[in-house]
Amino acid sequence: MTDAEHQAAQTQTAPTSCDTTSNATVPALEGVPAYAADPGDHEAMLDGFFTENGDWEKYRTWDDNTTIASHESLTLRALFDHDAQSRDPKWTIAAYETPVSGLLWQMTVAAATPAPVLSSLLAVLAAGGAWDAAIGNSITPRMIAQVTRPLTDAGWRHTTHGQHSLWQTPPGDAGITLDSSAVSGTGMELTAWTLWAGPTVGRPTWAIDATADTPAGLLAHLAEEIAHGIGTRRTVSRPGPAASRQHTAALPPTAPPPRSSASLR
Repeated sequence: MTDAEHQAAQTQTAPTSCDTTSNATVPALEGVPAYAADPGDHEAMLDGFFTENGDWEKYRTWDDNTTIASHESLTLRALFDHDAQSRDPKWTIAAYETPVSGLLWQMTVAAATPAPVLSSLLAVLAAGGAWDAAIGNSITPRMIAQVTRPLTDAGWRHTTHGQHSLWQTPPGDAGITLDSSAVSGTGMELTAWTLWAGPTVGRPTWAIDATADTPAGLLAHLAEEIAHGIGTRRTVSRPGPAASRQHTAALPPTAPPPRSSASLR
């Protein structure tokens, strides 16, 4: 082959950026409110909790799908469901007045709960801030004001329908609901508080449910996080139509190389 023929052959077979970027996606992290952040790795957060808090012990039950974290006082426990997904309860936290008494308060945390919100919850548990609950119906106007003050400060809307109250963001994509009729001491684990985020309050992406005697300080800490906290969410951007057309356009046909006198013989 002549030099011209070699050059033409290389032009036709050489890889180009057009062949590799036609369907390219670009992952990126964006800053979002804590309630809209990614869930993160709950398994890793559980392992980190044990590593950083020596006063909590790890137990495996007869069911390999669950792990129990128990405080050395034996009055606070967290059951972790390794198989829970999406809105299913991943964590069930239960507190007792004494190691042999009945349930004092309980909270369930969905598997899709954002990492910043879960981190705040675990920080309160690690700091010992979950033992200040009062026995009996603790839903008082003072408690309600304490829990919801961060939401009011952030400009969240408040509506009341009978014994049900709702505080939610102006767009309606996150909020806290309160059912003041769900008193404690009834022998039933009734949900009084629900922290949530998602399309609507009736169809949340994630939710945290808590009974009436859940400590006000713990709930206020979570309210502060969802009202003012910041997290990250992974997004994937795709090239626009114009860019896609540019990347997928075929190379113009190469003119045939000149035929040398040697190739004619």
